[in-house]
Amino acid sequence: MPTERSAGALIFRKEGGKRFYLLLHYQRGMRRQDPYWDFPKGHIEKGETEGKAMRREVFEETGIKELELVPKFREVIKYFFKWEGETIFKMVVYYLGETKEKEVKISPEHIGYQWLPYKEAVEQSTFKNAKEIIKKAEEFLSGKGI
Repeated sequence: MPTERSAGALIFRKEGGKRFYLLLHYQRGMRRQDPYWDFPKGHIEKGETEGKAMRREVFEETGIKELELVPKFREVIKYFFKWEGETIFKMVVYYLGETKEKEVKISPEHIGYQWLPYKEAVEQSTFKNAKEIIKKAEEFLSGKGI
């Protein structure tokens, strides 16, 4: 069975004492029939570490360069999907990062973005696993006083 590995980041920024999470609006594509809301992520290229792939993908999809990773937060999601009649196993590792950059320069694969407070970010996220990562991030950050 083919396997795909990707890396991405759940990005937040603080403003007015609140945390805002970045969600990208992906357009329908070859593998999805409908647009969806998710985090910046992409394939880990040959010879790349997870961290390098995550930073490259964040920059390519958002233009964000300044990203301070929150230590000890690393979440992995795993799922299967069908593509051209074949079942593919996908594993995506997510890091949690803080930025001070508010402006986002989306890539051509996106149709928009939003900075949303916690509850709205959970509601806006398309996938159950993304909702769970936002919840875990919020609990983690609240416990650390960040």
